[in-house]
Amino acid sequence: MTDEELIWRVAGGSGDGIDSTSQNFAKALMRSGLNVFTHRHYPSRIRGGHTYVEIRAADHEVKSRGDNYNFLLALGDSFARNPQEEAYYGNEEIKPLSENLDELREGGVIIYDAGLLDTDDIPNFEERVEENNWHVFDLDLRGLAKEHGREVMRNTAGVGATCAIIGLDLDVVEDLMTEAMPEKILEPNLEILREAYEDVSENYDTDVGVTVPESDHDEEPVLLSGSHGIAYGAIDEGCRFIAGYPMTPWTDVFTIMTQHLPDLGGISEQVEDEIAAACLAVGASHAGAKAMSGSSGGGFALMSEPLGMAEMTETPVVLVESMRAGPSTGMPTKPEQGDLEHVLYTSQGDSNRVVFAPGDARESYIQTRKAFEIAYEYQIPSIILYDQKLSGGHETVPESVFDREPNPDIGSVVTEEDIEAGERLAGRFKRYRYDGEDGISPRSLPGQKGGNFLASGNEHNEAGHISEDPNNRITQMNRRMDKLDAIREELDAMDESHQTVYGPDDADYAILNFGSTKGAVEEAVDVLNEDGHSVKAMNVSDMMPFPKDEVSEFLEDVDEALVVEMNATAQFRRHIQGQTGRFGEKMYSLLKYDGNPFEPAEIVDGFESRLDENVETDYNTHIESATGD
Repeated sequence: MTDEELIWRVAGGSGDGIDSTSQNFAKALMRSGLNVFTHRHYPSRIRGGHTYVEIRAADHEVKSRGDNYNFLLALGDSFARNPQEEAYYGNEEIKPLSENLDELREGGVIIYDAGLLDTDDIPNFEERVEENNWHVFDLDLRGLAKEHGREVMRNTAGVGATCAIIGLDLDVVEDLMTEAMPEKILEPNLEILREAYEDVSENYDTDVGVTVPESDHDEEPVLLSGSHGIAYGAIDEGCRFIAGYPMTPWTDVFTIMTQHLPDLGGISEQVEDEIAAACLAVGASHAGAKAMSGSSGGGFALMSEPLGMAEMTETPVVLVESMRAGPSTGMPTKPEQGDLEHVLYTSQGDSNRVVFAPGDARESYIQTRKAFEIAYEYQIPSIILYDQKLSGGHETVPESVFDREPNPDIGSVVTEEDIEAGERLAGRFKRYRYDGEDGISPRSLPGQKGGNFLASGNEHNEAGHISEDPNNRITQMNRRMDKLDAIREELDAMDESHQTVYGPDDADYAILNFGSTKGAVEEAVDVLNEDGHSVKAMNVSDMMPFPKDEVSEFLEDVDEALVVEMNATAQFRRHIQGQTGRFGEKMYSLLKYDGNPFEPAEIVDGFESRLDENVETDYNTHIESATGD
């Protein structure tokens, strides 16, 4: 973290266009040559409420949301249901300003819409402004928008004012608006943008110390979320069928796939529930399509039975699970990493699946492609595990990441010539042969002559007939489990490991994490090493089959390891202990489960407070020992 960056937070009410405004402004900053990372906060209530999006932009690589922020555009909540202070949710109209002050850095900037907000409603506002040396711009954005026809265009006025203060040329913003807006509303929006820009430039002191640096990208960038990475990885890997039911935050993947599949000759089906969605995906795969489905916590729980069926029938399928705070409905729009054990072990009996947990948009694309490749080669379910932070947050990614050959291959499928030449059992194709290499028994597809077999959720013999013979059970179970050993060998042999190691190889201390905490951990490692500590980090993506050798080698020579995760029960740390059978004496957990993702400073603080127990922390984090000491 440095002060040579813009961290811009735009806050308003649900329905005020906060998301679209932030998306366009983030793209403008990226097109100006900056690296961008966004964080989205919105309420779980259907009736809406205070929401904001934070955009961090700098001329250096940014991997995470920042430590607090330095620029607030507070639009107020124009959809507030009850602007009374004594109402249950308080004065919602003023919350986009009042609830964002605690995290605004000293010397930061505030633009607030004086046409809607009154700072007299905020206790000690003037004292806080003076104490923190904030630069306040009270602009009647609402009035300006009304002059040009529509109140919602006050967002555009706020962007124009922001550009005047930070020194961003309007040309790139105007180009984006021209691309995105229909002609009917484009001209009044351009007029508002320019008028607000000129008003602030001519009538206010904009020398406030918050600017954007000049920069250029080394290669062409795109601005994508983890949801985009998953969807584009699936499409490039030949997925042409998806079934689902909307559930925050998995809905983003479902929506992106639905937008693209019809143009590619594919099918997207929204069905009545998540059981049906998973069953349709399994059925489509059985018929020969590359298929996927997914959900979030409670919806994924309903997929437990079809997931087990896919494991037993050895039907390839890819599922995605977007974690959110639980249990039950929990906090549907807040990130957490509490579904790890749920995804690893849900369903019946011994799990036989692959689980990847990508750490950023780039990994989301690459690992989704690998998930499809493995699922269809080894005839096994693959699961992509991520969370709301990765789902909705956007980041700058080099376009070249997606410059890879498409792969329509559906794996180990026999030809009719193979079927005719092969052995049969009771007149049926031997779909589940005992002697399959690496546990893989080539499958036939419906419609192939002579390829008929039974696909049963019961244990079965080579042709699929139900069998409870003990020797058959042991043989079939061992064959299915052999796939995981073969998959681990394949993953270990890849040129690029899914596990990302960051920092000096000979470090004294380690940080371990998984999924979306990757960027915050890496930035924390930079700060810790600059402060004189000796720290390295590993972000683990392969949850099953687990990379025991890689993790063990990483932990072998360090004095202590801090395991960073967003849940209350240290699920990832327990997974490491269970898979390696070691290292409990040197592992400590840094846990956060308040509904907000980690900031780098929280990880730095957690690491230093572990080294010195006299250091007090102001953060909502918790440290515990793996051995209970």
